[in-house]
Amino acid sequence: MNQTIFKRRTLLQAAVASALPVSTFTFAQSAWPTKPVTLVVPFPAGGGTDAFARPLSGAFSKLVGKQLVIDNRGGAGGTLGASIAAKAQPDGYTLFMGAVHHAIAPSMYPKLDYDIEKDFVPLMLLANVPQVLVVNPKKFPGDFKAFLAAVKASPGKFNYGSAGGGTSHHLAGELFKQQSKTFITHIPYRGAGPALQDLMAGNVDMMFDGLGSSAGHIKGGRIKALMVSGLKRNPAFPDVPCAGELGLPDYTVTTWYGLWAPKGTPTDVQAAIVDNMKKAALTDEAKLAWANNGAEFGNLTPVQYGAFVSAEVKRWAAVVKASGAKLD
Repeated sequence: MNQTIFKRRTLLQAAVASALPVSTFTFAQSAWPTKPVTLVVPFPAGGGTDAFARPLSGAFSKLVGKQLVIDNRGGAGGTLGASIAAKAQPDGYTLFMGAVHHAIAPSMYPKLDYDIEKDFVPLMLLANVPQVLVVNPKKFPGDFKAFLAAVKASPGKFNYGSAGGGTSHHLAGELFKQQSKTFITHIPYRGAGPALQDLMAGNVDMMFDGLGSSAGHIKGGRIKALMVSGLKRNPAFPDVPCAGELGLPDYTVTTWYGLWAPKGTPTDVQAAIVDNMKKAALTDEAKLAWANNGAEFGNLTPVQYGAFVSAEVKRWAAVVKASGAKLD
């Protein structure tokens, strides 16, 4: 190549690079990810969050060629893991997979050392599933009508497990008590996984769980589904009646799961995370896992997801106030 032409081309490339926004140029030089990514899951293995984090991890790792490592940090209704993730280096290599519980927590935990709306960047809504009333089939062999009669006949005799105080499992139980005019005792655990194990063992009587963590156990006959929340049946479990059919038309509770990054994560890295995670969630492998768990993919932009989270924080604050729910 002529030396003069080479010099002109080099100068032109430098001028174009200097004119680009810093984030665009940085992203062009160092595409994310260049190493394994840690996904903090704030509940023990075997819970609803895990039911979506695991297939997402597998799909992401195959698609991108870098491992998505699940780091289960259970405790305090999911707030312990959230606190850890909020303090992580904002470089895109530590992400947080939270849930509806994290929109409830501000109303239940007055001294949180993080703010879900201020200390995180909202990225995407990954999955939305209805809540389901599941029981130990040995204790409640009949249908919902028989179950309700038994619970009403013995106030305080029966209990329900949850993933922890202030989680959607807890609030779903409180709403059920209000609307069905029953009294059952709340037993909090350090995650849905341990609660489900005790339900199957007969140590608790029932759970108001997300289909994500209960689906496999329902299909395996280890627990029995009596009702899904809302006004329509779930396609994955068409034989399970919905709350509207059973005389509880206002019992609408969903469990959703979403993705955040620590505040300060560069905008170009945020865009790369969303792009790659969305591709992973829409692979055949992930879509099958979503369908098996009765879930829908939440196709929201980061801005829409942020607005959704803010609305959920307000909604659950009203539910907590109306129910008088407290940490056990």
